[in-house]
Amino acid sequence: MFESAEIGHSIDKETYEKEVAVLREALLEAQYELKQQARFPVIILINGIEGAGKGETVKLLNEWMDPRLIRVESFLLPTDEELSRPPQWRFWRRLPPKGRTGIFFGNWYSQMLYARVTGEIKDSQLDGLINDAERFERMYSDEGALIFKFWFHLSKKQLKERLKALENDPTRSWQLSEIDWKQNEVYDKFVRYGERVLRRTSRDYAPWYVVEGSDERYRSLTVGRTILESLQAALKRKDRPTPQPHAAPLVSSLDNKGLLDALDLSLSLDKDQYKEQLAKEQARLATLMRDKRFRSHSLIAVFEGNDAAGKGGAIRRVTDALDPRQYRIVPIAAPTEEERAQPYLWRFWRHIPARRQFTIFDRSWYGRVLVERVEGFASDADWLRAYAEINDFEEQLTNYGIVLVKFWLSIDQDTQLERFKERESIPFKRFKITEEDWRNRDKWDLYVDAVGDMVDRTSTEIAPWTLVEANDKRYARVKVLKTINDALEAAYASAKKGKKD
Repeated sequence: MFESAEIGHSIDKETYEKEVAVLREALLEAQYELKQQARFPVIILINGIEGAGKGETVKLLNEWMDPRLIRVESFLLPTDEELSRPPQWRFWRRLPPKGRTGIFFGNWYSQMLYARVTGEIKDSQLDGLINDAERFERMYSDEGALIFKFWFHLSKKQLKERLKALENDPTRSWQLSEIDWKQNEVYDKFVRYGERVLRRTSRDYAPWYVVEGSDERYRSLTVGRTILESLQAALKRKDRPTPQPHAAPLVSSLDNKGLLDALDLSLSLDKDQYKEQLAKEQARLATLMRDKRFRSHSLIAVFEGNDAAGKGGAIRRVTDALDPRQYRIVPIAAPTEEERAQPYLWRFWRHIPARRQFTIFDRSWYGRVLVERVEGFASDADWLRAYAEINDFEEQLTNYGIVLVKFWLSIDQDTQLERFKERESIPFKRFKITEEDWRNRDKWDLYVDAVGDMVDRTSTEIAPWTLVEANDKRYARVKVLKTINDALEAAYASAKKGKKD
């Protein structure tokens, strides 16, 4: 895979200077067109052999282009803030917005290779990280991103010669680091695992470009031309290519009976039962959240449901049991301009809680397969592929020890109508009812179908849906609390069992 990058490619100075003048102008024009169109972001991943000119090339790109529209990120050792969240969080929060370019050093490939070469992980774990990278890049590409992945290469002989030359040059010896010498020692292993990663992850939507790094002029022109040609081609496509769905087609039930039809909405609690069970479950939650075992976890509760199903009341009964410093409520509405410039999961990744914290999402990432599907805000291809993307997202959360509970609060149409009328008649509740709420009643059946598909495709062993019979608010509130408590206890028990094993 690296043979063509070890044959001594080079470009003479005269040719280089002539071509660079044209290249710089074209890159600037493309960069400003990217900003003006603001249809997609560009991300450039920098990887490869230490000493192969990665830093020098990126420095040149910043000279050739407008650095105000480029953000260079270097992911070194994770900070305490990053260590308290899933590993992917640090990358998601720094993704470039549409119209801008992000250059990532120390990205997910650098980290998985370092971990495998040093023996921190095994082949099976490397394969898992490769699969994660593929899924992320497929999603990012489907969201419109233009992805470049560069591997800067030197042969083993070229690397040794470069290190010796730097060591013997007083003006440049400072450029050498312990990492450079370490890579010289593990060169064969690094290249072997690098080849494995490149072979597995070079795709039409996110290809790898292997660049020989021994000649500065050849290296710089190759990278610059590669970026220019792909960027110009993407800019000429005025419309985003329509992604193909990555999910099986949805099939309606033959008897027209849906999942929500099976719920017993008559379930209820009388006032005395409610007071007793509410106090019990709130005390239980307060105890579980103060348990020292929670230090290894965080908690996310997702609330979805029909309009007027009682999500706000259920959330208040949960938070009444806790110190306000322990939790955060994130209400989800229509995306802001900043959020629309990013992949749709970005605005949720930024709110993922650190260890020992509890985040409540009042509406969530499931809007993609609910309101965006029903209202036509997302294409069929976008919301169909979202099921798999959401499952991947939730797997990354739970793999890190996050306890994830998801609620759909369900009421029937008659109960909803009663609550709508009540809200209109009570002054301090009028803000809860809008014209959109009334309009959504006309699409009741469409939402019923969307909820059924959502649960069927995203209720998993690690992140199951809890369907809450919410015609009776008392019953719903207690069921929500009990479900959260049961999930925390199960997580603690599972962690204890894992330690014994």
